[in-house]
Formats: sequence, C-alpha cells, structure tokens
Amino acid sequence: MKVLVTGSAGHLGEGLVRTLQARRYEVTGIDIQASPFTTFVGSITDREFVKTCLEGIQAVIHTATLHKPHVATHSKQDFIDTNITGTLHLLEESVAAGVEAFVFTSTTSVFGDALVPPPGTPAAWITEEVTPVPKNIYGVTKAAAEDICQLFYRNHQLPCIVLRTSRFFPEEDDNKGRRNAFTDGNLKANEYLCRRVELEDAVEAHILAIKRAKAIGFGKYIISATSPFMQGHTPYLRSNAEWVVQGVVPAFVQEYARRGWRMFKEIDRVYVNEKARKELGWAPKYDFAYVVEQLKADRDFRSLLTREVGAKGYHAETFEDGPYPV
Repeated sequence: MKVLVTGSAGHLGEGLVRTLQARRYEVTGIDIQASPFTTFVGSITDREFVKTCLEGIQAVIHTATLHKPHVATHSKQDFIDTNITGTLHLLEESVAAGVEAFVFTSTTSVFGDALVPPPGTPAAWITEEVTPVPKNIYGVTKAAAEDICQLFYRNHQLPCIVLRTSRFFPEEDDNKGRRNAFTDGNLKANEYLCRRVELEDAVEAHILAIKRAKAIGFGKYIISATSPFMQGHTPYLRSNAEWVVQGVVPAFVQEYARRGWRMFKEIDRVYVNEKARKELGWAPKYDFAYVVEQLKADRDFRSLLTREVGAKGYHAETFEDGPYPV
C-alpha cells in the first residue's frame, strides 16, 4: 500500500513513517521542515503541492497541524489556513486521486471545556458521545476539520477515520504550574491514568485505521491509554484521586515512595477508549499498570519508538518563562 503521511517531521509523523517503512509500506512523507522522514518539503496550504504529492497514493494519514502551544505565537488565521484549509486541500485532492482511506489526527482538546466539570461534581467521563466545547482556536479548527472529513465521506464516499489522540509529546508540560509541581517523569506517569497515550500505541491506532476505514466508512475514536477506572469512581477522583488509584493499581504506592513521586490529588477527566478497542481492534500496550511494572524493574516506561523519535519542541525560539510562551 502507498501511504502519504503529512507532518512527517513531527513526533507522530516520524513515528508513523518509521513504523510503516519497517512493515514494507511505500511511504511518502511531507512536511514544511526537511527531515530524514520527509520525502517532499512543502505546505498543505499549497494545493498544487498537495496534488502533486498524492499521485498514486492509496491512503492518507494526516497528522500535520498547528498545535496548542502555537496559540500564543501564531494568528487565528494561521490556524485556519493550516488546520482547516490544509485539511480541505488534502480531502479534495484525495477524492480526485482516488484515495481509498483518509485518517485524520484530531485531538482530545476538541472537548475543551467539557473536560472541566464544575467544582463538587464527578470527574468527566469522556466518550465519543460527549459534545465538544472548544476553548481556543486550536480546538475550534480541529473540530471543524473533523466535520469536513465527515462531509467528504457523506458527499464523496471517501472513507474517513478521525482519531482524537490525547497527549504523547515527550517535551515538558506546557503548563508552568504542573512543571513546577512534579518532576517530568512523575507527571507523565500520572498522565497514563487520564490524559496520555504512548506514541507506539498511537501509531498502531493510525495503521489499524487505514486498514479498517473502508469497512467503517466514517468514525470518530478516542485514542488514549486504557484507564483503570470505572464510571463509579468519578465522584471520588475529584476529591481523593490517590485513594482511588490505590484501589485499582496498589503497587504504585511503593514505587512512587521509592522515588519521592506524588499522585495527583484530583483527576478531572477520564478518557474512555472502548470504542477504538472494539471497532478498530486496537490493543494499547502502555497504561498506568504497565508503567508501574517498569518502575518496579527500574526500566524506562517509554516505548522504544518514543526514545528513537525524541523531543522536537514546538518553537525555534526560547521564552522568558520557559519552553512555552505565556
């Protein structure tokens, strides 16, 4: 199969190109930055460039995007141009080129304010049925691009799969308060409970999506590490998250104490990946229990793919207050 990967110089894009090539797919990578995994350098906002790159392509995995950390450094028009117009160019030219499957990398950020329940209420139980309430231009443009994908399935019968991925970046957290409150390893380990997916698992979900796209037609899926929680836990996650985690993964207590790590006092959302596991046949390997087992063995809990891809950063410049602009 001939696959086009957009954003091939990014974390997910590089992970996809590495994995697809290892599995003997014929891969074309495009990005605005040159890299060992980029075949053609150019922008998805350039429709002629997109058209040229799609010749002979059977499946598209569209990961290229402006991200949340770009909100303070790029205009709203930049987000519209890349995340909406760029996606539209890819969809239109995919139809013209006879592409058989289109996979769009969206984000759990589209849920926005739906992820933050009012004080005194249970943690949000986030399934695909929850209505997104985007809270910034990033979420708005990703939600709009999802709808355009659905439009192209309805109007042009282009099989489209939308994957709403939670965070997989290896960089420091973009929230200064969290960076100051936890060591980086501690914070990322905690996030496997509620808002992180390992890069290797995210890549696998995308590859399964191109295989299943024709049979599914159109679908939206949450791609996040499998949570150990049940819906009945949600009231207690807001008031005493550590007590809940002790009940479902008790081994974490000793391992955290050994490192001087801390658990979140509160968990405000739980991403439910059941639909992706059922309909895509996705079987994510990396969850909080896995992380704890690696800690017990004094092993790195990150996948080999994450370590190979490494950190990339979101900005060429540095900022007064740290790695991200305020």
